Amino acid sequence: MPHLTRAEPFVCDGLAWTIHRERVLLAGWGRAILLQFAHPLVARGVAEHSRFSHEPWAWVRRLDRTVSAMLALTFGPAESAHSAAARINGIHDRVHGRLDHGAGGLPAGAAYSAHDPALLTWVHATLVDSFVLTYRRFVGPLESAQADRYCAEASGIEAMLGIPAGRLPRTEAELGRYLDGMLASGAIEVTDTARGLARQVLEPPVPWALRPLLRPLLRVAALPAIGLLPPPIREAYGLPWSAGRERALRVMAATARGVLPVVPPRLRYWPAARRAVRR
Repeated sequence: MPHLTRAEPFVCDGLAWTIHRERVLLAGWGRAILLQFAHPLVARGVAEHSRFSHEPWAWVRRLDRTVSAMLALTFGPAESAHSAAARINGIHDRVHGRLDHGAGGLPAGAAYSAHDPALLTWVHATLVDSFVLTYRRFVGPLESAQADRYCAEASGIEAMLGIPAGRLPRTEAELGRYLDGMLASGAIEVTDTARGLARQVLEPPVPWALRPLLRPLLRVAALPAIGLLPPPIREAYGLPWSAGRERALRVMAATARGVLPVVPPRLRYWPAARRAVRR
């Protein structure tokens, strides 16, 4: 397959359609968000400008916004995609400040902005990598050429978010080199701020009356969020892992791969994806 340098994220019937239509992709969201928090500037921005630290279920609203934007960018017509990008940019307009403590090779007081192409690239790459990994583990095979096509399609968001052309990885190999380089550079450091945010994602306070129902579900949701992390990041967060948890994750993924083929489309796929197919 030739190297792809440009693609639109809402291209009809592309690889993004194949991947993003799957509801089970939510299993990878926790991994992506923990990787994002591992960048000190991202963690500081979220802590200062979101409700994560103040409202126990703020992560649910963040997930809803992320999924809604992803679906609009992928399955909506052009105007819906541009509207979703405008909303993202509007939120980013308000997110700027300074690092409270030195971390990731940066001194205390280092400035951050959600419009920074470097931070946007990190957030984008963690999402794309997590979706590819989750699809392969929970849905089925994804050939290298298909992953390349998906990376190229996803990179079409550059212009909408003000990212310089050519900044986002276009192939799986480029994505891997970028992530490996970031992890080896020292720029990624799990701070106390990141650990506090992670607790809100993995162990949010649960109302007493709902604990019997929600606590087991949250433990199940945390399994892929923790288990799919790169081991050094997982260890830096202080998150426990064991051979037993690894076996449980493998069973969960194998069960999903076995069950999904017989799940009706109205349950398996997002409504936006089904509407796009009909349209």
